[in-house]
Amino acid sequence: MPVRKRIPNQDSYPLDGPSPYPAAEIARAWERERPGTPTDSIEIVTPLWRLAKLFADDRRRLLADLGIDPATLDLLSVLRRSGPPYELSTRELTRRTLVTAGAISQRIGRAEQSGLVSRRTESDGTRAVIVSLTTKGHALIEQTVDQVLTRESELVASLSPTDRDLLAGRLQALLDDVQQKMS
Repeated sequence: MPVRKRIPNQDSYPLDGPSPYPAAEIARAWERERPGTPTDSIEIVTPLWRLAKLFADDRRRLLADLGIDPATLDLLSVLRRSGPPYELSTRELTRRTLVTAGAISQRIGRAEQSGLVSRRTESDGTRAVIVSLTTKGHALIEQTVDQVLTRESELVASLSPTDRDLLAGRLQALLDDVQQKMS
């Protein structure tokens, strides 16, 4: 089977890699080629796609170096942020992680096999399953979260504290609006 060569300067799907073209140039090209087509979102959405790709790739590399996968990080983080005694029901874990019950069950199973969490059935007769961080899981999330958040802080260090607050607020407002439109 022949190997496909990548054609230089050929745009690909936004998450496949950063394009060498600035978003404003892309918008102008679409305005030129398709007058009347709305292009006002390009200079917002394109940099967001690129940033998401860069942040995701960087986090994936860091987590691989630390020996933890993103799904396990998510599970342990939710449990750690819940506060002492660092345990939640599977229903609450599903709600907080925004994944399906089946996905959270798989995550819990893998983490339990690795000794990072334990689970028990609630003794109040409800059949609820409670998941708890183990000492090993607590130690891993403590080490991992420091490294992940330090790295991500370094990546946004070029923004002043005021700019960070402003950007965080505007991104949250945009996220809230988009989620409302999609529901």
